[in-house]
Amino acid sequence: MTFFGSAENAWSSTESDLRACGLETQALENLLSARQQLNLIAEATKIERLGARYLLPADDEYPTLLRHIDDAPTVLYVRGTLDAHDGRAVAIVGTRKPTHYGSEVAYRFARDLASQGVTIVSGLAHGIDVAAHRGALDGEGRTIAVFGNGIDQIYPRDHTDIAQRIIEKGALISEFPVGSKPEARHFPARNRVISGLSLGVLIVEAPERSGALITATTAAEQGREVFAVPGSILSAASAGTNRLIQDGAQLVTSVNDILDALDLTTLPSAQTPAIRQEADEPNSDEERLILRMLSHEPIHVDDIIRQTKMSASLVLGTLTLLELKRLARNVGAMQYCLG
Repeated sequence: MTFFGSAENAWSSTESDLRACGLETQALENLLSARQQLNLIAEATKIERLGARYLLPADDEYPTLLRHIDDAPTVLYVRGTLDAHDGRAVAIVGTRKPTHYGSEVAYRFARDLASQGVTIVSGLAHGIDVAAHRGALDGEGRTIAVFGNGIDQIYPRDHTDIAQRIIEKGALISEFPVGSKPEARHFPARNRVISGLSLGVLIVEAPERSGALITATTAAEQGREVFAVPGSILSAASAGTNRLIQDGAQLVTSVNDILDALDLTTLPSAQTPAIRQEADEPNSDEERLILRMLSHEPIHVDDIIRQTKMSASLVLGTLTLLELKRLARNVGAMQYCLG
């Protein structure tokens, strides 16, 4: 922080000094109100124990895009790192109960955007959110998870491992004080932070009533681009997404649609595309045979063994090599699809 020297100085500064530093009216009002309700010194002690920190809107590290929304968080709690390149961010959100199609689309869009230096923002929820975070990490890029609870609690709990990976390659952030529970009323506020951090929001799969649609609405109100991936008209999981497209959301079928719309086609100097671990071509008859069997729909390893008449050890070994080349991907329960 250059204007005040420290967050503590900013927190205790006068209203006139806060105005002088350039805070917008709503952010200033939020900050003044929060000072009456929150003991920041006590909060600072709690978050220091977590190895975390807090940011105020006047802080240089506070995300620029978020600072300029009407109701920017008064205090932002952070575990991990925020980077100047996080201004090139796209949010990917959707249903907690996606189809395989939805999970694959979220993963692939996130992976390919991340490999192009785009930070992926989502909410760490089950379904589309966590698929997006995993894709970003596998694309060797950055990702930010926004919580609807205090950053001392990982929610859902079964996402503890990926949350740790996110801390190492991005950040967990929240506007809720340490100790806050993941209450339902927190999530609409969380959603407006997800869109506020981003240049655009991609809705992958969302039924008619979905929190992802709230994020799309707040994104539009914030002047962000809203993108949607079309889904089957027979799938309830895509009913809300298809409706967004009818209402004017930009239909996208490839990463380039988003990069072009947001003018993100040039990589920042500090970012390079993800490099495959090995050559991306099959180099044995076994690899070619198995690869021909794979598609974007999962197939169980037992079906591969039965159809190829290869031994189980050879099939599993070959699939491992294809995974290393990112030509195949294990989607769980011993099922594989194209990488």
